[in-house]
Amino acid sequence: MPRRAPLGPALVALCALTALTACNGSPEAGHPNTVPVPTSPSSSPAPSPTSSGPQWTAEEQTAITASKKQYSAARVAIDAALAAPAKADRVKLEGAGNGGTWINTVLEDIVNFQDYGWYETGSTKVLNTQVSAVNLKLQQPQVDLINCIDSSAVIIRSQQTGKPIPIGAGTSKRQKVSSRMVYAPAATGGVKRWWLITEKELGVC
Repeated sequence: MPRRAPLGPALVALCALTALTACNGSPEAGHPNTVPVPTSPSSSPAPSPTSSGPQWTAEEQTAITASKKQYSAARVAIDAALAAPAKADRVKLEGAGNGGTWINTVLEDIVNFQDYGWYETGSTKVLNTQVSAVNLKLQQPQVDLINCIDSSAVIIRSQQTGKPIPIGAGTSKRQKVSSRMVYAPAATGGVKRWWLITEKELGVC
């Protein structure tokens, strides 16, 4: 198998965040409906900074709690896959809720790690999560999260030497990302569950 061209500093830095965070495409998540959903009045926006607190209904709060839990599980599975890229299993990644175009990004990172002889030690942490929108009226209910991801404990190492791979100066260890969760069955059918289908980097948090 031909080796890939060397990764640039920006790509390596993003790999340090466990998986690239530039997935904007249509989801297929497990693989749910792939039609992007525009913002509409039916979406429940996050309250303004001046509001007394979130005004979610009980049903919305249940969805928020479940989607946050699934998001954390999806991240843990990615760390595990990059800690042992040669043993990475798509079924396990999907079982943890990684789907849509997002899982393609994760798998691309795993292939890069395999090609370059890298592995990851340490793990990412979700420092805080905010809810930007909830829409339970869709065919596939949706919760949009804003997460602060801390990768300060993550080190990318060489399989051959065990030594850290330089990722360049000035790389932020904390990134704010927008994460879309949808409630849908797997591609093969079955019980519905929450899936992380897209994630986009927003900057430093």
